[in-house]
Amino acid sequence: MRRRDLLHFGIGAAAALALPGAAWATGAVRRVRLLNLHTGERGDIVFAEGGRLMPDALAAINTLLRDHRTGEVHEIDTNLLMLVADLADRISAAQPFEVISGYRSPVTNAALHAASAGVASRSLHMQGRAIDIRAPGLASTALRDAALGLGRGGVGYYPGPDFVHVDVGRVRAW
Repeated sequence: MRRRDLLHFGIGAAAALALPGAAWATGAVRRVRLLNLHTGERGDIVFAEGGRLMPDALAAINTLLRDHRTGEVHEIDTNLLMLVADLADRISAAQPFEVISGYRSPVTNAALHAASAGVASRSLHMQGRAIDIRAPGLASTALRDAALGLGRGGVGYYPGPDFVHVDVGRVRAW
């Protein structure tokens, strides 16, 4: 890990402690349940327990959310994982979130941006700070409203392809 990456990780971890959803710091078990629609891979992964992040679990999540087009794996921001876990709790999710897009390499993002005005050129997906999801059995409008209710990060609603984007950037909605 480069010095710069280590610094960003430390800052991210400190920020996570300050977040209202940082239940992992209090010893709560935090998990994500995910189904990658492109690879068919599933995970019911506990990533924090007893106040500690679990490196092997984080590595498994990074792999599950990799860029399916290039195979590139990137670190997923733990604040995003907390947001996804909190969102699952908020909607009482019984099924894993269906993942449309997790990490995107710069090459993939550039290709998607060239093909669609709906893809940001500097997407937070390229930093492992965004995810596009569906919740089986729940209308995407309800998932959007639940994400907005958390008041953390960006929330985008895409009715055509029927998914919700959540990220840990600044609070905004579209």
